[in-house]
Amino acid sequence: MAESISIIMPAKNEAVGLSALLPKLKTKFPTAEIIVVDDGSTDTTPEICAENGVIRVSHPYSMGNGAAIKSGTRRASGNILIFMDADGQHDPEDIPRLLEPLDNGYEMAVGARAWDTHASLWRRFANRVYNGLASYMTASRIDDLTSGFRAARARHFQRFLYLLPNGFSYPSTCTMAFFRSGLPVRYVPIRAHQREGSSHIRILNDGARFFMVIIKIGTLFSPMRLFLPVSVALFVIGSAYYGYTYISAHRFTNMSALLLISSLFTFLIGILAELISSLHYKEADFERRLVKRQ
Repeated sequence: MAESISIIMPAKNEAVGLSALLPKLKTKFPTAEIIVVDDGSTDTTPEICAENGVIRVSHPYSMGNGAAIKSGTRRASGNILIFMDADGQHDPEDIPRLLEPLDNGYEMAVGARAWDTHASLWRRFANRVYNGLASYMTASRIDDLTSGFRAARARHFQRFLYLLPNGFSYPSTCTMAFFRSGLPVRYVPIRAHQREGSSHIRILNDGARFFMVIIKIGTLFSPMRLFLPVSVALFVIGSAYYGYTYISAHRFTNMSALLLISSLFTFLIGILAELISSLHYKEADFERRLVKRQ
């Protein structure tokens, strides 16, 4: 690929992983811009970055994985952004496989981890649930919603920086944003390695955040897929309750009225949200036409 490449790695106390990973990256991609975002590390991360001659962006305190991604993206100058973990899970040998789809019309390529390489059975189950829910919200097949190993065109990824949360759910956000903006995404099968050190992800807290991010991004980019089922469910319950009370008491109750009105309001809110979300599609279409003219 003739385009310039920036490799961005968020790191919080990942000195062990960086000491092994950075020499490999420097050898395999000597012309790439390598950026390590030091998210408030207290180990020897600064020294390792200096020894390997890579760019280090420092946070004065830990601001979160997503915040590190945003800092690295703002610092990067490459046309292609590659995101990978600094803990040794992602193999630099897989980077050319992520770049290949971008040469063939895709705007982002994501490393989809093999099922048996997830850290634990619970995470395998959680990722399967997230993938299914996100696939429904985007109407596209999503093989690995939470993978942090991906390559994307900078001009598109930078558009969604304001959407990215500061926590660990940034992969979920950018994946759904790309799909719902009509930007083609390709999944590339990879095998993740055992990480160096302990994970900073907390299953319950970050799992709840992942779920909320899916709902928020789905509401922003595909509102009717969320509001329409809720509206239909309220209408069915309200109608069934009205039928029951009419047969048993021959009257129309306040609860039936509340359910039916709630169904109508939910549907109208969904239409309004759909109109607002169309602004994102309009912007994406404008950018694609502009690129074609150039």
